[in-house]
Amino acid sequence: MKKTVIVFGLIAGVIVVALVWLMLAVSSTDHSQFVGYGIMVVSLSMIFFGIKSFRDNHGSGTITFWKGIQIGLLITLIASLMYAGGWIVHNAVYPEWVGMFMEKYSEQQADTMRIAGSSQAEIDAASHQMAEMGKMLENPLVFFLVGLVEIIPVGIAITVISAAILRKREVLPAHPLPAAS
Repeated sequence: MKKTVIVFGLIAGVIVVALVWLMLAVSSTDHSQFVGYGIMVVSLSMIFFGIKSFRDNHGSGTITFWKGIQIGLLITLIASLMYAGGWIVHNAVYPEWVGMFMEKYSEQQADTMRIAGSSQAEIDAASHQMAEMGKMLENPLVFFLVGLVEIIPVGIAITVISAAILRKREVLPAHPLPAAS
């Protein structure tokens, strides 16, 4: 199990870090949340393949739901630590990025609030709250924890779905099942 978890966790971690860095290099803040979570889903699909690999190679084509959960959560842990660590490295390489992002994001939120008819007092309060959040994110530990909080729920959801699907021997069997007579 250890090898499967490490291999698929590292693959998921490399994918998520590489794609997030690519997204940060080429995109604006307009749809970054949707793109970011899409990247997480794509990279964390390795959970499904990790559970399937273990089932096929070590479980004789079967796996319990709870063993699938265990494998998926460990893959999630490795990928999540790499994701949060990737953000820390990104911020060390581009220390001005967080401030620029928070400023752009705050402006977008203010524009959205204006369009929705919010009062200037409400917009000012939201802008102040965003500035406070930006100050908190300057602390690497806080930024690391925020990164974990972003990705871990996605990994848990994919783990539960994958473990539920793959506990059924008939789903994507490693070897064709004998025909029922």
